[in-house]
Amino acid sequence: MQMAHLDTFPIYDARIMSNDQLTIMVTSPVLDQTQVALFNLPAITFLAPGEINIAQSQAIPTYVVDTQGDIYFPNIGKTRLAGLTRSQAVDLITEKVSTYLPDPIINLQITSFKVTVLGEVNRPGLVGANDSRMTIFDVIGAVGDLTIYGDRRNVLLIRDNNGVRDYHKFDLTSSNIFNSPYYYLQQNDVLYVMPNNVRKSDSKFGQAKNYRMALISLSLSSLSVLTSTIIAIISISR
Repeated sequence: MQMAHLDTFPIYDARIMSNDQLTIMVTSPVLDQTQVALFNLPAITFLAPGEINIAQSQAIPTYVVDTQGDIYFPNIGKTRLAGLTRSQAVDLITEKVSTYLPDPIINLQITSFKVTVLGEVNRPGLVGANDSRMTIFDVIGAVGDLTIYGDRRNVLLIRDNNGVRDYHKFDLTSSNIFNSPYYYLQQNDVLYVMPNNVRKSDSKFGQAKNYRMALISLSLSSLSVLTSTIIAIISISR
């Protein structure tokens, strides 16, 4: 029996960008949590604005990558993460923490990963991801697929690469999409699904119809004013 050929693709690993929000947890199998806590952000919160009392928070604290691409890591200091993939960032932090902790385990997640979807889709808006690996089909599925007026051969991707706009068009019906370097989306990407010819025709027809209705309304208004004027003149002449 002939086996079906399966295409293989490199595993995608998202790159960290400025303004990303990250959760980074450090653990160690050989140390107690008191020592490990020195390398984790404290999970605390103030009970009320202005209060000096604090309480344990259930939320995992996050790091925000600044505009220079750095975070400030407890007991390590400024650490440049922007431009690194998630696995590269884990390797870097592991190397730095290993100076102080034996066999550290680093869990890093990009929690601010989101994509904006606009145009001819059923539920336009923001789509967030639980991890940093999201394909264009993941996003299309999350917004309920295209409407009947969406053009599957004309989906526009807008990406910000360090202040430079990058544009790419997808044909969702082509198998070449799986080989595209844009198949995996990046955080803050914008997808716009173009309208198909039916929608464009309806739009043109609607505009023409509205124009004709406006002319008819204006004509009727003018006729009404003229009729009222004639009636008034006849009444005065009597």
